[in-house]
Amino acid sequence: MDAARFLDHADGLAELLVDTVRGGASLGFLAGLERAEAAAWWRGLAPAVESGGLAVWTAHDGTRVTGTVGVAFVDKPNGRHRAEITKLMVHPSARGRGLARRLLAAAEEAAADVGVSLLVLDTETGSPAETLYEKAGWTRAGTIPDYATDPAGTLHPTTLFYKRLP
Repeated sequence: MDAARFLDHADGLAELLVDTVRGGASLGFLAGLERAEAAAWWRGLAPAVESGGLAVWTAHDGTRVTGTVGVAFVDKPNGRHRAEITKLMVHPSARGRGLARRLLAAAEEAAADVGVSLLVLDTETGSPAETLYEKAGWTRAGTIPDYATDPAGTLHPTTLFYKRLP
């Protein structure tokens, strides 16, 4: 998605982020996240999208953004073979239909298409996302205690995953 199209989706992405955080996923944010703050955060990513350092995919159910995933590419010469999956989220009303798996697969395929051979990500330990990543062929690399807080501010461990791409 180019930067202009990305910016066209910023409000929908903000609504998705607010609803996801309200549902208990932190994604780097705390409870009480306001739509304007979320929209500003998404808009702040436009330069990375424009430069090719970040690729973002969105899913829609007509007019509403129901899911998203990003791939953050490494710009250092020794790391161009790897990238990070970021902000995989599905609106609570769209869960249970395989959307997260399809978004993840699209991101993996696009990363492989540009020469990425290793993907990494982190997720809250014990979250439903752990099962998704394991079923999608990701390998658990380890757990870091007290890595991030949930939206209420309680510390939780995070699990690191990686996946080698063909």
